[in-house]
Amino acid sequence: MRCSVLLINLLIFTELVLAQPGLPGDPAQAPIDGGLGLLAAAGGAYAYKKLRGNKNDELD
Repeated sequence: MRCSVLLINLLIFTELVLAQPGLPGDPAQAPIDGGLGLLAAAGGAYAYKKLRGNKNDELD
């Protein structure tokens, strides 16, 4: 009797030890707001300025 109770306990606790953890929760989302739009606009203005060049260079 004592041996069978020990065997049953070992089987039950072995299943608990080998059980996989649950799935993690959803990760926190990073807020992307007006700052990204301003950065894109500044990059576009800088690229436009670089492509157009300096008008003083064309006159010389």
